[in-house]
Amino acid sequence: MSKKKGQRLVYSTDGGRLCPQCHRPVGDCVCGKDKPAYTGDGIVRLHRETKGRGGKAVTLVKGVPLAGVELKALAKALKQKCGVGGALKDDVIEIQGDQRDTLKAELEKRGYTVKTTGG
Repeated sequence: MSKKKGQRLVYSTDGGRLCPQCHRPVGDCVCGKDKPAYTGDGIVRLHRETKGRGGKAVTLVKGVPLAGVELKALAKALKQKCGVGGALKDDVIEIQGDQRDTLKAELEKRGYTVKTTGG
């Protein structure tokens, strides 16, 4: 097989699937450990969403520049502040109900720049 410009090896019989960044076998990949948690503009966005939730509102907190345990702790603190449940999915904090005003005040108190987006 000849290599053309733009083509890359994605599977090798020697080691199985390869990482698209470092081209090592997925088990030996080291680039995932060194990646930054979030590379955005530094603004935390609050968004209210009802789509796909049976009409129930959920407040989404996107763009928080934290990762892993710190993000999980922030999600827990925000849920406790609002007195509701929620979840952490794909680096987005979901808080039950329309809690934008409460969350905006709490996040600004913690030093984040916050914008309310969406309906």
